[in-house]
Amino acid sequence: MFNVKKDRDTSRSVLKKSSRGSSETLKRASVSIGGKAMIGPTVVIDGNITSAEDLIVEGKVSGTISATGHEVTVGESGQLKANISAKIVRIEGKVEGDISAGEKVIISKSGDVLGNIDAPRVNLEDGAKFKGSIEMDPEEQPGIKAVANAKADLFPGAATSEKSSVS
Repeated sequence: MFNVKKDRDTSRSVLKKSSRGSSETLKRASVSIGGKAMIGPTVVIDGNITSAEDLIVEGKVSGTISATGHEVTVGESGQLKANISAKIVRIEGKVEGDISAGEKVIISKSGDVLGNIDAPRVNLEDGAKFKGSIEMDPEEQPGIKAVANAKADLFPGAATSEKSSVS
């Protein structure tokens, strides 16, 4: 029914073509576009994880997770003692560590976070557990500093009263 020899020859030609390509082509082929990597519930990792794709963590991780430009999801069975840095971070399990997101952090009702969050948007669902601080400024741009004398700009009368009390 199938011509086995023909199928084998086709796969060889594909291998030959890819082996002739540049290292850049091989690098692109190794990066999954739109894929998701998963750390299963029985997996334990002690170290740093860097991902170039979305990541789902159901196991235990100690260290750091970095997925710049991608989404990190800590599933319900996920237990992390790690700092997380990603575009979007979803927490359904337990995290002890700081979370930094370029777009948003979502802590679901089953989520439990002990650490600080730095993101433009933060969503805490009803029932979520969180202990730490949240730093969020959706319009903050790198290199822009706060106004030095904001009190004088906001309260002109206060600035003149301060000046008169100093002299």
